[in-house]
Amino acid sequence: MAQRPDDVYVGILECDVLLGDVESLKHKRAVIRPMMARLRRLEVAVTEAGDPDRHRRALIAVSAVSGDSAQVHRVLDTCERQVSAEVEIELLSTRRRLVGPHDE
Repeated sequence: MAQRPDDVYVGILECDVLLGDVESLKHKRAVIRPMMARLRRLEVAVTEAGDPDRHRRALIAVSAVSGDSAQVHRVLDTCERQVSAEVEIELLSTRRRLVGPHDE
């Protein structure tokens, strides 16, 4: 299906991450917050989803919006590479979804 000029696409990237030697929720926030700030520089929305009380695990959710689905995929690819490159974090798995004009 061809994209129309008034189409809008929303991409969602969920990153399940394992944090290194994190001993407290305060330390977890000290690792997660700077990473989320770096992702926001890519002009995406970012939040820690899931159970925030788990010390060594986090679910980082990223969303991007564009009129071009390929651009959404490029932005989410960049975000995924950035998360996987973080020194104190191990990327365990990712999940992606693309919502477009064909969805309700």
